[in-house]
Amino acid sequence: MTVTGPDFLALQVRDLERAAAFYEGRLGLRRSPAGPPHAVVFDTSPVPFAVREPLPGVDLDDATPRPGFGVALWLHADDAQGLHDELAAAGTPILTAPADGPFGRTFTFCDPDGYAVTVHDRA
Repeated sequence: MTVTGPDFLALQVRDLERAAAFYEGRLGLRRSPAGPPHAVVFDTSPVPFAVREPLPGVDLDDATPRPGFGVALWLHADDAQGLHDELAAAGTPILTAPADGPFGRTFTFCDPDGYAVTVHDRA
């Protein structure tokens, strides 16, 4: 048997609708019609991305220094600098300022649940 790679990514969040609204309104993701009632799945490609209610026993407030610490979540955008500017203007915490590198323009922000998300613009 062989694993072929990531096939689905989901973040456990404190408030499902608040998190979904952030990813829709600030990042422009669109909801997929598929998905269980405890999650919002977005129509991302090639790997589906979702936000979901925490699994039993998960307390995001106990995650230190923040949920997902040690995991690198990268999302692709057409214009990383433009997205950075919009997020910063809306008061979204920016953890790493925009810089050019091998994956194009990149920056890292903190989502409403404290996850560090890096955006890049080179496909």
